[in-house]
Amino acid sequence: MKELQAIVEYLEGSSAGSVLVTLTSVQGSSYRRPGARMLVTAKGERIGSISGGCLEEDLVMHARQVAKTGAPSVVTYDTSAENDLVWGVGLGCHGVVKILLEPLGARPDWVRDLAANLKKGAPTILATSWGEGRALGTRLLKGAAAESAPGVFVDRVPPPLQLAVFGAGDDAQPLARIAMEMGWRVTVADPRPAMATERRFPGAHCVVAAPAEDLVGKVSPAQGSVAIVMTHHYRHDLPVIRSLLPLPLAFLGLLGPKKRSEKILADLAAEGLRVTPEMGRILHAPVGLDLGGDAPEEVALSIVAEVAAALSGRDARPLKDRRSPIHG
Repeated sequence: MKELQAIVEYLEGSSAGSVLVTLTSVQGSSYRRPGARMLVTAKGERIGSISGGCLEEDLVMHARQVAKTGAPSVVTYDTSAENDLVWGVGLGCHGVVKILLEPLGARPDWVRDLAANLKKGAPTILATSWGEGRALGTRLLKGAAAESAPGVFVDRVPPPLQLAVFGAGDDAQPLARIAMEMGWRVTVADPRPAMATERRFPGAHCVVAAPAEDLVGKVSPAQGSVAIVMTHHYRHDLPVIRSLLPLPLAFLGLLGPKKRSEKILADLAAEGLRVTPEMGRILHAPVGLDLGGDAPEEVALSIVAEVAAALSGRDARPLKDRRSPIHG
């Protein structure tokens, strides 16, 4: 998601042509999945990636030719052989990938629409045609969603994940940074105006300071978004959790010891708030994977990792213990 955001941002502000490289088809194993994109600018700079670094240099050479001729091109890489040697290096991915390189003019129409959807939090459906006899390239699909077919890759681009961090302490800063590095849209809220400042959270979509009882209303977390509560003050966490539990969130995390989380839930129950099975499903308390660290950056990593695993429907086990393919 972040690479596509960076590509769109560049294309919106550039008046020069470029070449968009899209991974459209994978047979077998591959480092990236269909939908991975890389932009090669007129200066030869790269934004995004298609592989783990093994194909990019060759693709840049292909992109130069596409930019020169103005004609799109489809490149196939076959790494399925046991002893494949590509550019003198065995890639070892054991798959066949097809990649479309298409020349782009300045500010394509679909980029404008995609940028608008990303900003307002709406999904976008892109269709990339790459088969022979078709008009090669990327276009925006409107109306009924289409399915991928031979020669056409349909990519459903979701809006950026929205993360609301309730608590603006020092440990919230690395959480916000890592989340933004993931391409998530981050809002930070705290009852303490001295803590909830744009200076402390540069790049955040929004920073809110308000009484704890009003914080959730001020932030208005969207359906399917993520909220992490980490004010470190019981009197602040309690009203925030009270307001968040009934919302249709995808993930609700509460930082702190398990006994503290249990006390908050017990106090809410005493007030008459019944924790439904759905509330219990989205609530992760204490939040974070057991990575063994206690530094702010380590805690932030554990939180982001649990959120990513939960939203992907994964159990966060080591890949060496996984018995099925990494990519579904």
